[in-house]
Amino acid sequence: MTRLRDSLVAWAAGGDGVAARELATGLRTVALVEGVSDQAAVERLAVRRGRDLDAAGVCVVPMGGATNIRRFVDVLGPEGLGTSIAGLCDRAELGFFERALARAGLGLDGFFVCDPDLEGELIRALGTAAVEAVIAHEGETRAYDIFRQQPAQRDRTTEDRLHRFMGTHSGRKEQYGRALVDALDLGHVPRPLDDLLDRLTEHG
Repeated sequence: MTRLRDSLVAWAAGGDGVAARELATGLRTVALVEGVSDQAAVERLAVRRGRDLDAAGVCVVPMGGATNIRRFVDVLGPEGLGTSIAGLCDRAELGFFERALARAGLGLDGFFVCDPDLEGELIRALGTAAVEAVIAHEGETRAYDIFRQQPAQRDRTTEDRLHRFMGTHSGRKEQYGRALVDALDLGHVPRPLDDLLDRLTEHG
């Protein structure tokens, strides 16, 4: 699936799609997510729930931002690969998804909206104390303490501060996408994430 994912990203960026078509044998659904942190969270939850995405013919593809949704719908939808599409959408980016899908004659069925995004959903599901414990487990308590003492952060809510901390350097969002899912009680998984996984593996 890694090679297929890379070939789909290349196709959406303007490639010819030959490699993607060759690698797509057995592909049932592509899950479009905005970034690698979302990909990490989806894939980690699948592992925790004992769902085999590869066996289910599912490829989770980070688009590099919501504004790229149209390109991915073009290559994956009815005028491209013709595969089933599902995914996650940040609340503020819903319009991009609606327009791109409607243009291809598709609707939002299979797409689940996070408020405001998946990191926010995970922080709420865990609670701020549990998220701070995750930061400690990741060995970043000192980095977080320095961050929250910055003048721009002092008046923010703890939830907002945690959310912003996770985007402060490359790789951290992906790191915490996985770590926060590891810390979840599986009875309290954010609804959009849980619904997407169910959709991806309902026939797998």
